[in-house]
Amino acid sequence: MPVAPAPGLACDAGMTILVTGAAGFVGLNVTEHLLRAGRPVVGLDRIDLPARARRCFAGLPGHLTWIGGSILSASDLSRALTIAPVKAVIHCAVITAGSARERRDPEGIVAVNVQGTVAALAAAARRGVGRFIYPSSVAVYGTAARGVALVGEDEVPTRPAMLYGLTKLACETLLPRMAEVGGIGFAAARLASVYGPWEYATGARDTLSPMLAALHHARAGTEAVLSTPGLGDFVYARDVAAGLAALADAPALSRTTYNLGSGQVGSAEAWCQALAGLVPGFQWRRAAEGEDANTISHVAFDRGALDIRRLAADTGYAPVFTMAQAAADYLAWEAARD
Repeated sequence: MPVAPAPGLACDAGMTILVTGAAGFVGLNVTEHLLRAGRPVVGLDRIDLPARARRCFAGLPGHLTWIGGSILSASDLSRALTIAPVKAVIHCAVITAGSARERRDPEGIVAVNVQGTVAALAAAARRGVGRFIYPSSVAVYGTAARGVALVGEDEVPTRPAMLYGLTKLACETLLPRMAEVGGIGFAAARLASVYGPWEYATGARDTLSPMLAALHHARAGTEAVLSTPGLGDFVYARDVAAGLAALADAPALSRTTYNLGSGQVGSAEAWCQALAGLVPGFQWRRAAEGEDANTISHVAFDRGALDIRRLAADTGYAPVFTMAQAAADYLAWEAARD
């Protein structure tokens, strides 16, 4: 279903964007990207802004208004949507759940990932917001992407296996109709496996990237012991932020679902090779049979790159960071915290 142009979005660098889940991994990258561009941002999250982000963001040209609150609270959503004239929402609030949390708290996962998302879009539509951008996930493809060389939005069916991917697909199914009825532009971006700055254990993210683990081993001078290679599309967080912002800003979109990735096949092994070229003495290897790994790839099977041509055509998105460039940038970012 084509998405109509969203009112006031085209080339409006001064528009206020609401970022939900703004203290989380993707949310922090989106917020930083917008603030660096001089944009006004409203951030909403139930957890506080990390101290490093507070210091960093204060020195950027954009202006951040912080709202401590939850997407499950109608009053918190109303406050976030009325404190400034919000033109677009980038909805990063989510619980990235692993198997243990699925068993322990399925109700909480569904409440945040589905009910909270539905509530956020409905509230935005009632307030006349122009567009709602929903970061979905490569997880919606599930086992259908196994062994596929190039994963296209329309060419590969959705077959999620875990509750996280199932909730993402549920929202991809519900939100376009809600947006059409509510008169708000909508697009979902199926993110590849994200890594990069601002990744940390928030309590809402059960599976941290193998890139973060390997980086910590490289800086600590310890050996990274890798699990299975896990080929897939790994995308740097700064590219993800740029892609989501491009979807919010595009004058018109031709579809409701886009892939957002690097467009390349990568792996934890390729990342370690990049780190080894920058960190003298860094050692890494695959785990021996029966040995516990300390750097876990959460890609359960090999899959190809995401086809990002539709996103590029509609928004001009082009990933900037190769894995080698990302390694240099990420190391510099980590060193700056010391």
